Amino acid sequence: MRFPLLILLLLAMAAVLYVLVRGVLAMASGKDITGEQQQTYMRRRVLYQAVAIVIVVLILVLAGQSSH
Repeated sequence: MRFPLLILLLLAMAAVLYVLVRGVLAMASGKDITGEQQQTYMRRRVLYQAVAIVIVVLILVLAGQSSH
């Protein structure tokens, strides 16, 4: 059960990195004057980070249960 969670964690981490890079590149381009696109990228990044944290917690819970 931990292996699929590790794969999901890697995917969530990759999603965070992707959205972070896209947000930085969009900010560097200077085309988004209102900042609406930046807010969208920030919300997505926070969402993906939350998903990654939940997966880490699940992995730790499963590791704790298997050690007993």
